[in-house]
Amino acid sequence: MKIPPTILPESLNTESYQYVFDVLPFAKIYLNTVFVTVLTVLFQVAFCTMAAYGFARIEFPFKNALFLILLAILMVPGQIFLIPQYLIIQNLGLANTIPGLFLPNLFSAFGTFLLRQFFMSLPKELEEAALLDGCNRFQIFGKIMLPLVKPGIVALVIFTARFAWNDFMWPLIVNSDPQKMTLAPSLSLLKGQYATNYPVQMAGAVLAVIPMIVVFVIFQKQFIEGVAQSGIKG
Repeated sequence: MKIPPTILPESLNTESYQYVFDVLPFAKIYLNTVFVTVLTVLFQVAFCTMAAYGFARIEFPFKNALFLILLAILMVPGQIFLIPQYLIIQNLGLANTIPGLFLPNLFSAFGTFLLRQFFMSLPKELEEAALLDGCNRFQIFGKIMLPLVKPGIVALVIFTARFAWNDFMWPLIVNSDPQKMTLAPSLSLLKGQYATNYPVQMAGAVLAVIPMIVVFVIFQKQFIEGVAQSGIKG
């Protein structure tokens, strides 16, 4: 914002970070975001892996038609679902609660499509051999198929974690209590009505982005492998 602009600051201080903690219940907001992100990731991985395996490896009536309907969800703007989802959450009495933040995001059409590509790339001989050995579908799914699609699961975990961590619109609509907010809508509160303290906003953004950087650094090898494989396998 300085004229003429400068790249490096003239002095370093932590006042902006302290101000963020003073004006927001930042520790509580951080815990809320971690809790919502972890639950969203766990449920999406569980539901999407089972749905993807069913669409890829199990024959049942109208399978292709149902999968096309699932893909149609990806073609519809997410904002269309906001009002129906809010009415459902409100009728369940979950507005302004932590469960109301993650319940609409427990399943992902994108995650199902992504993992289906991985399951379809696996040879059928693996399942046939397991069936001959006496394994049931759940054993085949859990002990044979899941370990083989680990790169895809890691990619889904990172995609889902990033989405849940940065989700802005839904938490802003369903919650108004600062104690039950997540990071993205809370950081918007740092913007003033008539003026904006940019150092404070940037400090809040740094604090918000650190966990996602750590997750990506830890899983970057599996993530890149998963994305690459999902693009060449079909």
